[in-house]
Amino acid sequence: MELEPDPIEEVLMVSQEEMVQPFFDEKHFIHEEEELAEPIELDINEQPPPPSIELKPLPPGLRYVFLHNNRNTSVIISDKLSEYETQHLMIVLERHRLAIVYSLHDLKGISVALFTHRIPTDLDISPSREHQCRLNNDMWEVVKKEVLKLLHAGIIYPVPHSERVSPVQVVPKNGGMTVVENERNELIPQRIITGWRMCIDYRTLNKATKKDHFPLPFIDEMLERLEKHSFFCFLDGYSGYHQILIHPDDQSKTTFTCPYGTYAYR
Repeated sequence: MELEPDPIEEVLMVSQEEMVQPFFDEKHFIHEEEELAEPIELDINEQPPPPSIELKPLPPGLRYVFLHNNRNTSVIISDKLSEYETQHLMIVLERHRLAIVYSLHDLKGISVALFTHRIPTDLDISPSREHQCRLNNDMWEVVKKEVLKLLHAGIIYPVPHSERVSPVQVVPKNGGMTVVENERNELIPQRIITGWRMCIDYRTLNKATKKDHFPLPFIDEMLERLEKHSFFCFLDGYSGYHQILIHPDDQSKTTFTCPYGTYAYR
């Protein structure tokens, strides 16, 4: 099973390199407004559209099974399992159905009694309120859909005032590269745009955030730990960064502004 990629699964902030790509032409955006415009009233009772579910062909050795015979809750297993092994595996999976996430509403998160995410900032750097960016009507719909989805999932909440405010951007979903001919019969590489996603430009916040020194693991050391093991399990950390709540003292630092108001992450 493959869900339509969610914008929040892919990125929460846009990098400086990505923002200077040539596909940001003037007809789409971006111009800073001198003053924040009045937010457009958002109907919080409007339900976001459900994600489309597509069962793609699997490589040899794998097959789909469905929890409780529901096609919306598919699981990929090995086709080498016997009927007896498959039945017992299904019993275990159905018993722990709540541990498997298929949408943002399924996310339970980590208890705040165990851990919360902190955003330590340098007090010598003054807070900054960034202006909204102009978006055309198509981009407004992308932002509206994403904000409604995050609101209904309880991931964000409205904020009337904050010392730090970051703007949203709408960037293309990269569908790979292709080669096309121009008027001079020259082969020119061109990006394939499959859609749009909402991102939040947290570069100003990143500059004010104190850097940690947690080392990243080396790939060769990770592979060495896997040797001599016969069984492996690949778990997808679906929206993993939303499963750890932000400390209440730091939530206002994640405030972002859009045509539909200002919001912060929990």
